[in-house]
Amino acid sequence: MITIEEIVDFTKDFLKEDNIFPDTDIFSLGIYGDDMDEFLGSYHKKYGVNFDNYLWYFHNEEEISNNFSIGKIFFKPPYDSVERIPITPEILTKFANTKVWEIYYPEHQLPKYRYDVLIDQIIFGGLALIIIYISLKDCFGRN
Repeated sequence: MITIEEIVDFTKDFLKEDNIFPDTDIFSLGIYGDDMDEFLGSYHKKYGVNFDNYLWYFHNEEEISNNFSIGKIFFKPPYDSVERIPITPEILTKFANTKVWEIYYPEHQLPKYRYDVLIDQIIFGGLALIIIYISLKDCFGRN
């Protein structure tokens, strides 16, 4: 049986953080995006937990959320459309012992497409094309 102390120690070691307790919300430590994915990937590898039922947007944000996003002004990303559910060492201990990610998520509906991302891609892609056009015009337009 995997103990809460083992999971707390695993979490402390991985995150290089001392102030972790059984009820500490990992997200509250500033762990999100790729860092959260790496942490959960290491946890999965060590404890063999099946993540088939894991819905990232209930627990995590994307790295891009801290960067500039015009699309977010008009359309909510998935993690802003649901109420966040904390990931704690207590929960991780339970799943390490059952080997299954067993959170029953509330009923929810996500849009079929990520319009927030699509808007950002169009805007930043358009800006990139304009910059390339101006650069090429300057390079080849000179005699």
